[in-house]
Amino acid sequence: MKTSLGHLGYCTNIHAGEHWADHFAALKQAVPDLKSRLSPNEPFGLGLRLSNIASEELSVGENVTELSQWLIDTDCYVFTMNGFPYGGFHHVRVKDDVHKPDWTTTNRVDYTNRLFRLLADLQTGPLTTEPGISTSPLSYRYWFDWNDPDVRNTVFADTTWNVLAVVAELVALRQETGLTMHLDLEPEPDGLLETADEFVAWFTDYLLPMGKQHLAAVAGLNAEEAGEALRQHVQLCYDVCHFAVGYERPTDVISKLQAHDLRVGKIQISAALKAEFPADAVQRDEVKKAFERFNEPTYLHQVVARTQTGELLRFNDLPNALAVLTDDHVEWRSHFHVPIFVEDYGLLQSTQDEIREVLRLQAEQPFTDQMEVETYTWEVLPEGLKLGIVDSIEREMNWVIMIGTQI
Repeated sequence: MKTSLGHLGYCTNIHAGEHWADHFAALKQAVPDLKSRLSPNEPFGLGLRLSNIASEELSVGENVTELSQWLIDTDCYVFTMNGFPYGGFHHVRVKDDVHKPDWTTTNRVDYTNRLFRLLADLQTGPLTTEPGISTSPLSYRYWFDWNDPDVRNTVFADTTWNVLAVVAELVALRQETGLTMHLDLEPEPDGLLETADEFVAWFTDYLLPMGKQHLAAVAGLNAEEAGEALRQHVQLCYDVCHFAVGYERPTDVISKLQAHDLRVGKIQISAALKAEFPADAVQRDEVKKAFERFNEPTYLHQVVARTQTGELLRFNDLPNALAVLTDDHVEWRSHFHVPIFVEDYGLLQSTQDEIREVLRLQAEQPFTDQMEVETYTWEVLPEGLKLGIVDSIEREMNWVIMIGTQI
């Protein structure tokens, strides 16, 4: 839906169903009710998540025509997609497999190009002319010998060439359809791109020089035209949870991007877990036990610990952090997408304040027109925090709308 802060929707990765028929059935069950509650008189926006197999199935026959008509009939629209999880995302162990296949593979290229063609086909109304798709941060760094500079350079070069294959497709689709669509890379803990600095460095050191050469060859663009095309078609997905886990302040992230004329394709509105550790040993143990409640086996829940000297220590999953908690740790932040409308979880808190700050910056000087609520962990939350899907989505969306009116 269109709000004062931009287009607002929710990511449909909350719904299980890796096959298109199953996912469509879930949408039909949830979306009309949500629209009647949240946007009865205005079009309702969706952030569509399609697995690879669902994207293949949707591309066959009249399926995309049927979906387009359903969107028209229900007064809904798709302004963004989540193209990060390629395979199963519910009822299976995901962990680092969420990055497979990564951007070193042509499978990732084919999947992403297919999503962009579908996204172009689904633009049934005039509400946004620059739809985007979020994607993985190129790869997962623990799959490589990250201490070897030759390995790092090879991985960055290989992944960048494949991203450029998608950029070339987007340039062609723009000429064909008039749509300027963007691929939004999503930095996250332990991704190949994890921080704002790493995104900027990759864009300036690899994507721009390689992209200018590539677009000159495949699209006949000069250096200036190619540079602008790269900035239009490759942007950053600002997942609030991910940057909060790394203790990156929203003002710093946006300032770094703007200093290099880089753009944000969308904000994924999400919250992480955090807590400070008291000095008392018994109380510290109670905080640790509170984190243990969220130690579930489906998704990666990376932890970044802040020490007494301000050093940040990174752990690639919650069990690894739980095993080595020391007196030097003064705060933990964990990559667990908890409901955004809840601020306190007993001895733990959410990073809800980071969402408020991002939305404040968006209100003061908009840096994107797309916002997507992305809480996908309802099925794996501790008992007592689980709610019905429709009620949960409604509460999350209403919380964002309320914050927007208060800014």
